[in-house]
Amino acid sequence: MAEFVLTEALKQMIGREEPLLIYKVEEGDIQRYAQAVADSNPMYSDVEYAARSSFGRLKAPPGFVGWPVTSGFDMFQFVEKLIAAGAPRGNLDGGMEYEFLAPIGAGDTLAACIKIASIVGKETKLGPTMSTTVEITYTNQRGAVALIARHTFLSF
Repeated sequence: MAEFVLTEALKQMIGREEPLLIYKVEEGDIQRYAQAVADSNPMYSDVEYAARSSFGRLKAPPGFVGWPVTSGFDMFQFVEKLIAAGAPRGNLDGGMEYEFLAPIGAGDTLAACIKIASIVGKETKLGPTMSTTVEITYTNQRGAVALIARHTFLSF
């Protein structure tokens, strides 16, 4: 069985930040997302209700950060970079974890800082397997970190 090797090229990718992505959070997008995930909370769909709340505007459902208005990070290109640096070729989604720190709502602009938080390798029945965690920190226009998302995927 082949042995997992954390190459120098992979080690150098850990902690390196990708160019920032900018996201806009808009009322209509919040409403459509809430409808798509069947969340009937009026804070996500009823503009008048949300305006009367202490938040004062539509709130984004958990995990919704709007849509990017700048281009940059591309997950497919990112995986190709990992493979070129020595990662195994097969990939599987290992899940998402969210850390909610400040509310996100209509009118917010978020800057997304993307980096590899960790790369861990081990031997499994499938052979050498690598777990990569990509961390995305979303900071709002007031400079507050609103959300940290961690996406883990497995390569084998």
